Amino acid sequence: MGEDRPRRSTQGRVLIPQDSPHPERQRGQLYGRRKGPKLRGRQAELLETLLPQLALQIENGRDPREYFSVPVSDVWLEVGFGAGEHLLALARAHPDVGLIGAEPFINGVAKLLSKLEPGEGGNIRLHVGDARDIIAALPDASLSRAMILFPDPWPKTRHRKRRFIQTGMLDALARVMKPGAELRFASDDPGYVEWALERMIAHPAFAWTAKRADDWRTRPESWPQTRYEAKAIRGRPSYFTFVRA
Repeated sequence: MGEDRPRRSTQGRVLIPQDSPHPERQRGQLYGRRKGPKLRGRQAELLETLLPQLALQIENGRDPREYFSVPVSDVWLEVGFGAGEHLLALARAHPDVGLIGAEPFINGVAKLLSKLEPGEGGNIRLHVGDARDIIAALPDASLSRAMILFPDPWPKTRHRKRRFIQTGMLDALARVMKPGAELRFASDDPGYVEWALERMIAHPAFAWTAKRADDWRTRPESWPQTRYEAKAIRGRPSYFTFVRA
């Protein structure tokens, strides 16, 4: 779903959607691998011991600030956090912000857990699964930022319905984001960039903040870089910030 790991195949868990006359507005599916190579001993141990402490216990309508073991003033959501460099850097730089990360790829979750220092994680909560489960449970206007960085592009035409950015998903994000909240999107795939921009620009709830080309060609200083992004530099990644109207 997200950045900083090899592009996944279509093998693995697939959630079969209900029939809908509006394919882009349906609940959606979770495609791709859930597991990769065998975990190292330490990583497997952390999944057993540390993950239960940081696992998000989703409750419909609950104020997301209550999910954390430390006081937080705002809550940000990262969809598909990969190996977690970006999420962890934000959590460390903003101790008063709660970071919720969704990632179905268990190897990425294990890598994030292995990066945590003792005592860290009070402002981090993790969901090993589909970010749409979190979004559906959030109350209205409860997120101050949502981040979708380097999601799987699903470049084949018949697979485009699998892309996370869909009109229906933007509707869902608009519901849970506060006025003025940021929606950050990045991709190194030109086809996905065009697809996402077409839908985001057309959506009445979001306004693009770019004033010049460098605003989306250059990574903002407030966006911590990940290993995947560093590799993608040769492919000229694009960075977009939209604001909830």
